[in-house]
Amino acid sequence: MDDRQKKLLKVIVEEYISSATPVGSGIIAEKYFSDLSSATIRNDMAELEEIGYISQPHTSAGRIPTLAGYGFYLENFVASGEINSKHRKVIEETLRSIGKDEEGIKTLAKTLAELSGGVILVGFSPINVYYTGISNLFRQPEFQHNNLMFSMSEIIDHLDEVMAMVFNSVNEQVMVLIGEDSPFGEFSSVVIVKYEFSGQVGLIGILGPNRMNYRQNMGLIQLSQELLKNI
Repeated sequence: MDDRQKKLLKVIVEEYISSATPVGSGIIAEKYFSDLSSATIRNDMAELEEIGYISQPHTSAGRIPTLAGYGFYLENFVASGEINSKHRKVIEETLRSIGKDEEGIKTLAKTLAELSGGVILVGFSPINVYYTGISNLFRQPEFQHNNLMFSMSEIIDHLDEVMAMVFNSVNEQVMVLIGEDSPFGEFSSVVIVKYEFSGQVGLIGILGPNRMNYRQNMGLIQLSQELLKNI
């Protein structure tokens, strides 16, 4: 894959994350590659599809990233999280107002659910699990399909078991688990980290579809971990 194709893949992933609709060559040419023809972009897209980084859900549709495409994007374009000043201010204000107990973490989780649009998972211990933001998940286009909704509902029913399974494998470095690596199913991704708060150690993460804003969610989790430790 040459540099232009790498940039093209980055554009497709980020456009799809933003729009939730297949990305066409016309939009790409107009917004990102004004010096290239749509035909040239379509040829590059065909090559990316051939090596398995994007796919075409319908004959007349644009392209969407595959799990391999998301993986390449994360490895090459998302070194760490980013957080905007508005989100930082909201989290800082939330943490200034909470108590040093589980209820305080739950308050933070609700704030993170609003900011991320995902499900926030908290493991106070392997057998003490809290989550919030389920309605966010089921509003995502991916989960309008009954089979995916059913699969995710099954996972949620056994959330304590899944969190217990990953509790000791998560460390202080933010992890992104996607596809086959996601304990919540290959149709989902999770950004998760171990935190310290008021003498206790637990897990906090954001669960969503593979089409999630990884850079934003990593930033939210990184900042939350940092501020919790320093309270």
